[in-house]
Amino acid sequence: MQYVKLGSTGLDVSRICLGCMSYGLPDRGSHEWTLDEENSRPLIRQALDAGINFFDTANVYSDGTSEEIVGRALADFARRDEIVLATKVHGRMRPGPNGGGLSRKAILTEIDHSLTRLGTDYVDLYQIHRYDSVTPIEETMEALHDVVKAGKARYIGASSMYAWQFSKAQYTAREHGWTRFVSMQNHYNLLYREEEREMLPLCADQGVGVLPWSPLARGRLTREWGTSTARSDHDDFGRTLYPEGDRTIVDTVARIATERNVPRAQVALAWLLHQNTVTSPIVGATKPHHITDAVAAVDLTLTDKETEELEQPYAPHRISGH
Repeated sequence: MQYVKLGSTGLDVSRICLGCMSYGLPDRGSHEWTLDEENSRPLIRQALDAGINFFDTANVYSDGTSEEIVGRALADFARRDEIVLATKVHGRMRPGPNGGGLSRKAILTEIDHSLTRLGTDYVDLYQIHRYDSVTPIEETMEALHDVVKAGKARYIGASSMYAWQFSKAQYTAREHGWTRFVSMQNHYNLLYREEEREMLPLCADQGVGVLPWSPLARGRLTREWGTSTARSDHDDFGRTLYPEGDRTIVDTVARIATERNVPRAQVALAWLLHQNTVTSPIVGATKPHHITDAVAAVDLTLTDKETEELEQPYAPHRISGH
């Protein structure tokens, strides 16, 4: 495993981050395809054994049970000081007023709930899951700053939004002397590259680490076009992301993988890992080979010709994932 700094910080993270949305009770929340605790723990252990030190979850995943499962597994399998643990806030956790969003009340409430579920005194990276357009950005950034100063988070990060929104948040924090975001977790893969227009140049200019979610396009880059999985059968949101025109790219990944005699996932991840702006793709894993392929991709280098063949068929997409 290779390790890099997260953006311009001194924090070392593995080139692969284990995304933990896959772990949680299937009857809690809207992810019927998740793995329960018994089936999640071996994969978390495998990730640690492979050198992955970076784990990402969210309060909203499986109604909080993802945090519980991940917290217990990491407590059993790892030393807290040696792992980088990330979670997120924004999604609705209960009905009624103040059950979600990025108000001061929501943030200060949800960090405590997350820490309780994770079984730890702090998270290394506390991220806003989306932009909250109805809460003043000053209120959100000051609350996040207070979370850091209270010792409940070491760093803060953001997730999918427009570049102008991210810039506004960073500017607001700088003007008030508050903690700034060190990372951006955004939708970025071979099938969706709209982030290259504004967000990725902004992150490069400001020294912000990039942590792409859905680096394998919800598995579409790993299988024949049109085939389904237990997840895709229940993924209404995912079905809206990738149009029929993306099939050419999927076929190109398959051809290069065959020529290289490696799984498709390794080719798709190798392309992403060698983008200069990318720090650590967030890879979900429900089978052992998902982790094996992700780790192997770190050492796979594509030729300039292969890279050109993978990138050439891309066509503009409508903005999605915000």
